[in-house]
Amino acid sequence: MKRSLAHGLLAVAAFTSATLFVAPHVQAQAYPSKTIRIIMPFPPGGATDIQGRILSDKLSPRLGQQMIIDSRPGANGRIGMELAARAPADGYNLVIATSGNWAVHPHLYELPYDTLKDFVHIVLVASTPGVLVVHPTLPVKNVKELIALAKKNPGELTYGSSGVGGFAHISAELFNSMAGTKMTHVPYKGSQQSLIDLMAGHIQLSFNIVAPSMGHIKAGRVKPLAVTTAKRVPQLPQVPTVAEGGVRGYENETWSGIGAPAGTPQPVVERLSKEFQAALSAPDVREKLDAAGSVPISGTPAQFRDYLQRELAKYGKLVKGAGIKAGK
Repeated sequence: MKRSLAHGLLAVAAFTSATLFVAPHVQAQAYPSKTIRIIMPFPPGGATDIQGRILSDKLSPRLGQQMIIDSRPGANGRIGMELAARAPADGYNLVIATSGNWAVHPHLYELPYDTLKDFVHIVLVASTPGVLVVHPTLPVKNVKELIALAKKNPGELTYGSSGVGGFAHISAELFNSMAGTKMTHVPYKGSQQSLIDLMAGHIQLSFNIVAPSMGHIKAGRVKPLAVTTAKRVPQLPQVPTVAEGGVRGYENETWSGIGAPAGTPQPVVERLSKEFQAALSAPDVREKLDAAGSVPISGTPAQFRDYLQRELAKYGKLVKGAGIKAGK
């Protein structure tokens, strides 16, 4: 009896050990078996939304399952981020978000999630340059003239943004801090809404993403003064950088990355990361991202996490140094 029991326990132990050994492999092989959603924390039509749709279209046939965009805008992306952090960690719930969500908001808000601890970081997607645009009737032709006008009329010039802590807000407040100006912030629910009000003359200027601004620039509905990157961008080769315009050392651009709830199985994370990296290196995807004004980044989960840690430190210093506060 004892010998039979011992043999039985050994058999169970051997089976359990073998199961544990092959479980990750089996799990990765079986994944995915249903639709995968990418939570989109912003309204349709923006740069991040475009990036998400390009990648979901590419990966759906590669994975053999539909990958869909689930738009959950609000609170400048915080609603979608919280939804993602609390979603089941099963590999079927992802989120694509910007540097504002990942690295800036933690320094501005009491968030119900931690962007390092409550997520696994799958892949960096793309960086996106910005452009400083003004209403055509604003009597300035360059950054120096804008600075002079802003200093002559402190607080009277208004700039729009997609919300507190977003790319436009951080870009403008960095500009205020470095140029010694004081311009008034008018937050909107999305960058498209701020552009509409800019074209209508309700606000005077905005730091916006290049791609969605291009059509309005070409039509003369807004006037570009400078790009926010360290170097000029191919889409606007004749437009100088903010630094060239007189604000030495100025540089800011937004980036995006895809994450999932903490606890998502590692084999699934690795599978998704490899698939996204392959998609981001595909010529047709790179061409579409380039047309949308984005530059692919890619990289492993570890590289994304390391990059995020550096960005958190950078933006923490920026937010504190510029005196940026939530609700401002």
